[in-house]
Amino acid sequence: MTETTEDTLLDGRVRLIQPAEGYRVAIDPVLLAASIPVGPGERVLDLGAGTGAAALCLAVREPACRVSGLERDLGMVRLAQASAERTGVAARVDFMVGDLMAPPPRLAPGSFHHVMANPPYLPPGGAPSPQPGRAAAHVEGEAALEDWVRAALTMVRPKGTITFIHRADRLDALIAPFVGRAGELVLFPLWPEQGRPAKRILVRARKGVAAPARLAPGLALHAPGGGFSEAAEAVLRGGAGLIL
Repeated sequence: MTETTEDTLLDGRVRLIQPAEGYRVAIDPVLLAASIPVGPGERVLDLGAGTGAAALCLAVREPACRVSGLERDLGMVRLAQASAERTGVAARVDFMVGDLMAPPPRLAPGSFHHVMANPPYLPPGGAPSPQPGRAAAHVEGEAALEDWVRAALTMVRPKGTITFIHRADRLDALIAPFVGRAGELVLFPLWPEQGRPAKRILVRARKGVAAPARLAPGLALHAPGGGFSEAAEAVLRGGAGLIL
């Protein structure tokens, strides 16, 4: 049996069970969840949910939404569901085993107000980790980045939002599949600190909307003297949302 640890996010409001070795959750899923403009009663799909960090953070931030997570690894799904129980949101959050290339029948196309994803950052052939779990999380498998976008577009309802967090240097590959199918594109850089190039970026689009793209000011994650910036702390610990 895989050894696990129980960790916390959002200053203890999310209790996350995850493998002790291999892929370990960092801040990216927390930032992703903070960027979703979810309202009470709305449904959200988390593609490639992993151990459920983004889904759980979103459910805690908006206590009247419902979140579904799709993950191909059964072991991860079991950990995510256990975390939902520990966090106290299992009545509104469910995780299922499935491949985004062939989603399970219970996921009806066009049935979600919002879709979010934190896909693998490296293209096929990118230097994989020797840890299998970490390699699977970091390097694209059979599903290329455009397949992730295509799956999100299929599952979201017209005028619904699709939000990805990804490497800034793969921005061209991320936004290309949206052309002609979604608009009102927002690019939200995540700067390591002021004056340094962004390594991560949040990208949001709305299905079937023809509004122009917009470059947002973004967020500086660290203060000049070290440690997280005040604005980043409000998101990562306080559970504040990000307005894209």
